[in-house]
Amino acid sequence: MTDDDPGEHRPDTDYRALNRANWDERAAAHAASPDYAVDRFAADPAYLSEVVRFDLPRLGEVAGLRGVHLQCHIGTDTVSLHRLGARMTGLDFSGESLAQARSLAARTGAAVDFVQADVYDAPDVLGAGGFDLVYTGIGALCWLPDVRRWAGVVAALLRPGGRLFLREGHPMLWALDETRADGLLTVEHPYFERAEPLVWEGDGTYVSTEATFTSTTTHEWNHGLGEVVTALLDAGLELTMLREHDSAPWDAVPGRQVRDEHGEWRLADRPWRLPQTYTLQARRR
Repeated sequence: MTDDDPGEHRPDTDYRALNRANWDERAAAHAASPDYAVDRFAADPAYLSEVVRFDLPRLGEVAGLRGVHLQCHIGTDTVSLHRLGARMTGLDFSGESLAQARSLAARTGAAVDFVQADVYDAPDVLGAGGFDLVYTGIGALCWLPDVRRWAGVVAALLRPGGRLFLREGHPMLWALDETRADGLLTVEHPYFERAEPLVWEGDGTYVSTEATFTSTTTHEWNHGLGEVVTALLDAGLELTMLREHDSAPWDAVPGRQVRDEHGEWRLADRPWRLPQTYTLQARRR
């Protein structure tokens, strides 16, 4: 992946259109990949995604809660939360991703509603103050240019006392140059949120697949850990948990990592050097 001119594509509609095309084209390949284990969901009514299984020790009780999964993609985590007893709605801007999510729900008999909308429009589309749980899975915030606006969406969706559960890629990980051949971990990209996007070019994806893709340009943003926390505090939430992890559910530093028994990847050499993900919970006052 390479940086391009970040000032060339500034209108909001352009980043959404570019990113949506990327996700639309990859949705079917993701659903067919063994990495998402869609067939295991259909075969085993108790199966949960690896992401949600990692979350379980921190997630707490969700049975009976009305939850919304923002940026839900093909719905494997959404269906997993449904299997834990939550009444789930999944929201995503990619129509092709939601087609796969609805297919998964139909195959598994999961009573999950899937709604197509931009995440910033979620309170207008779903209604304000109606959710006990807002869940945002890993690899979501990097597609959003304004984390403060996102925090306002979370606060608007939650009823008083409702909570946010977020596990996300660590901004330190996003700031690294993972392509160096000398094995050094070097900071190359912004740690803090900037108005200009990082423009990436790549014809692959993060799961095992033989599919080829023609939508290759994406716009992404990093958000510092302090920026995320402060945005939530300013939106009226109180922080109840923040933990950093030395692993991620994908091979974020190729060629330098090992996979553990939980499906998580961490550095083979001194993994304590690099926070790769973090888990955050916050409650609406």
